[in-house]
Amino acid sequence: MDFLHSISLGFQVAFQPMNFFLAFVGCLVGTLVGVLPGLGPAAAISLLLPASFYLSPVGAIILLAGIYYGAMYGGSTTSVLVNIPGEAASVVTCFDGYQMAKQGRAGPALAVSAIGSFIAGTLSVLGLMFLAPPLAKVALKFGSPEYTSLMILGFVILTFLAKTSMPKALIMAAFGLFLSTIGLDAVSGDTRFTFSIIELMDGVGLVPVVMGLFGISEVLLNLEEMYAKKEILVAKISNLFPTRKDWRKFIPASLRGTVVGFFLGILPGGGAILSSFVSYAVEKRISKYPDKFGTGVIEGVASPESANNSATGGAFIPLVTLGIPANVVMAILLGALMIHGITPGPMLISEQPNLFWGLIASMYIGNLMLLVLNLPLIGIWVQLLRVPYNILFPLIILFCLVGVYSINNSIVDILIMIVFSVIGYLMKKTDYEGAPLVLALVLGGMFENSLRQSLIMSDGSLTIFFSRPISCGFILTAIVLLFVPLIFKRRVLAVGMEKED
Repeated sequence: MDFLHSISLGFQVAFQPMNFFLAFVGCLVGTLVGVLPGLGPAAAISLLLPASFYLSPVGAIILLAGIYYGAMYGGSTTSVLVNIPGEAASVVTCFDGYQMAKQGRAGPALAVSAIGSFIAGTLSVLGLMFLAPPLAKVALKFGSPEYTSLMILGFVILTFLAKTSMPKALIMAAFGLFLSTIGLDAVSGDTRFTFSIIELMDGVGLVPVVMGLFGISEVLLNLEEMYAKKEILVAKISNLFPTRKDWRKFIPASLRGTVVGFFLGILPGGGAILSSFVSYAVEKRISKYPDKFGTGVIEGVASPESANNSATGGAFIPLVTLGIPANVVMAILLGALMIHGITPGPMLISEQPNLFWGLIASMYIGNLMLLVLNLPLIGIWVQLLRVPYNILFPLIILFCLVGVYSINNSIVDILIMIVFSVIGYLMKKTDYEGAPLVLALVLGGMFENSLRQSLIMSDGSLTIFFSRPISCGFILTAIVLLFVPLIFKRRVLAVGMEKED
């Protein structure tokens, strides 16, 4: 009965006119972000973060979450029609989706993407709904030492799963931790690294950092590259719905992709990109005709599209149960909730049932909205691809400037955004990732407070982290994950040198 009552509460919240409208806006903007190459959900959420401060906490999370899973839907359109992934997680869809379009089967490819995404999105929400509450109950047993150790493990896992080198990811995490110390000391009240700038006493704001790091830096990078114009398939898209034979092939592939994507989405650093690649590899491995993958097989579209959508649902589990974001988008959502005075973690479900169950119900509704938005409006999305970048990018920069200034009416915030836009641009040019930096910035204050509380409990002794079983387990796991790859790399190099000799 409690479960049915919670679901009923969630739909009551989600069907409130404002929340329903925000879910629609989030899905629409997310689809647009997915269609337009060069943005991505992290940049889009960063740009719209200031607008969410004027909403209720429930409305803000519904809007921002809608952008996240909506972008996964929209990315498939450009992958199929233009061979340009609108979103990074849709790279794999290009392999077979574009080949299907060249064969005159763009309609079935787009339909499979939309329907597979709907199936995966719905099932991942079910997984979130059933797994999050019991995990939150387990997490209630955590104390300050356990939280400190868990955050250390989260930092290590994210850097371990980073797309570039581990040392670079660790440098970014350390930089993020440094940024989190700027401002007033929570215990002594002393100022730290503020350089007598009053606006910095509250610390470095998350919004100007992420808008510069992901929004404007992406504009600068795209202006430099000036995307080569690619031919868009403008032929009339016919036979939109898959044949009976297509259904028999894509449903099992979609279900397998959903399972793979959901559990990889839970892992910190895994996310939709890793899920789509792994699901495609699994599908090719078990296929009776692996040599045909890349030539336009429908399973090659259904599996990765399902995986990247189910990963979005899985990514919410560590956020709402432990307060640990699984990827950079979740880190931004964590920051948005904290700005609203809500700290995700074990107490979220019991203390904020409206927010948790309202989010669950809005994701059900959002998946239905996306199915409607993606299939009938394909022609409109294709036309949006023709918007010149020299018109689009100045509008994005203007939106960033207005958005950042409107938060505190502070010129310093604009300067911070500009500084981090340059830093973000240089990071992308040198293969440094922003995810560890944002995660460390968001969690740095929480990590410092839990560390201090733990040391106060133990009179300054670090043994408290090893004398408590759960905390010790987290620390040992972090050490193993940190050093095993380095040892393995040395062994591989040694073997390679022996073969050369």
